[in-house]
Amino acid sequence: MPKNFDNFWLAETLRLRESLWGPLEDASELRKLQSAPGTFEARVLARARMLAEREGMAQTLAQWRSVARLTLLLFAGAAFLLGCGAAAGALGPGGSVNLAPAVTALLGLNTLAFLLWLASFLMQGSAAGSVLASAWLKLTRKLARGPDAVLLPRALLELLSRQRLQRWAAGALSHGLWVLALAGALLTLVALLVTRRYTFHWETTLLSPDTFVTLVQGLGRLPSLLGFPEPPAAIIRSSSGPSTLPDAAHAAWSIWLIGMVVTYGLLPRLAALAVSITILKRRQSTLTLDTTLPGIVELRERLMPASESTGIDRPAPSLTTSGLPPVAARPGVGTRRALVGVELPAELAWQGPELPPGVNDLGIVDSRPERRRLLATLHGDAVEQLLVCCDARQTPDRGTVAFLVELAGLAQQPRLLLLPDDASATRREQWLQQLMNAGFEVEHFFRTRAEALHWLAGNPGQGGSADDGDAGPQAGQAFSGGKGGGHDA
Repeated sequence: MPKNFDNFWLAETLRLRESLWGPLEDASELRKLQSAPGTFEARVLARARMLAEREGMAQTLAQWRSVARLTLLLFAGAAFLLGCGAAAGALGPGGSVNLAPAVTALLGLNTLAFLLWLASFLMQGSAAGSVLASAWLKLTRKLARGPDAVLLPRALLELLSRQRLQRWAAGALSHGLWVLALAGALLTLVALLVTRRYTFHWETTLLSPDTFVTLVQGLGRLPSLLGFPEPPAAIIRSSSGPSTLPDAAHAAWSIWLIGMVVTYGLLPRLAALAVSITILKRRQSTLTLDTTLPGIVELRERLMPASESTGIDRPAPSLTTSGLPPVAARPGVGTRRALVGVELPAELAWQGPELPPGVNDLGIVDSRPERRRLLATLHGDAVEQLLVCCDARQTPDRGTVAFLVELAGLAQQPRLLLLPDDASATRREQWLQQLMNAGFEVEHFFRTRAEALHWLAGNPGQGGSADDGDAGPQAGQAFSGGKGGGHDA
């Protein structure tokens, strides 16, 4: 399986969901994974992807990504505009500009934030985020709604922290926004210097002119290596007095100011952004799943079983079963007609004496292990006619619907009966709608228990389905994933 970050993200989200609200029904997914090659990690990730698509988590992730991109676009636009505003405020509408406050307005906050990011490497661990990244994530949480949408950012943070990606992911977002802000400031600075006339000076009460000359030349040494010349010492000294400087002196200060923004603002942020993205991609390509985490370690026996049933290779000898009554016979072995109840209460259970002769009562399945055992049995020896009874008073969930679809695929003629016969029409309509969305047809439902008994007794003309009686041998053909052909017994 490719190292897809979304697969790890969905696996962590599913782990959190199952730890909070209980495990999901995954019998069908486990059988598919057990029959396919792959390591334990690959099977865990594949199980997470399959369940996420079934439960709608993959769609929620796609929606969450869309909201995250929207909020990131809003942050990017705001950062660019703030940079433009900072440059406009530093220079003003035109006239005289004090250099020290202008440089502070252009680079002060950025330099402080950058130094704090560098200082974060001295902290214990690697869980260093950023204010901008936290604000973006908080806004995304407010805009994305739904229970799974709440789990997604939590799973993302835990995954990033566990894989030592949190610092670099937050850094990439923060540096990217600062790059936009500084780019906006630089473009505004150049535009104002081109279209307006500014005069530059510096003011001080405590410092001597030589101190300011040393400071300006020290700061200008690195920009000069990139082609931004520093003003001569004579111009620096003259800029503190009342004397009028020539236009060339103000142009030199303009170039020096642009070089300061590029060298000490934009370039360090670009370098930090490149480093963060490079490390982020490199570590993302080597993601590994922590198989010792609660919720994952329990899957090993189910995904990597030490032994696996291969089904029944031949029917059992007639001598061993001919003397047993139909109800006591082993489920699914040599039977042509069978009945099973799914999460039925005791008062709705089928009674053995009431069943037509030759019908095998497979009992009532409630728990996940019981479902797995029943499916394994039917996989080994599928029945010809299978009647599945459900409690119409309960609300159908996705796990139950998926289980019914899989049961239908293991019989030539599957049928469904909703009990009791006098259940509310509204609840019956809910069952009918969900099951038909899963691939069932109207003819696969019985209206009453009597019709179902006639069908099981081999009298389809006297009972029939909800519309036209028996649908014939082809009735099970809509249940291979909801669309394909059915399984032959």
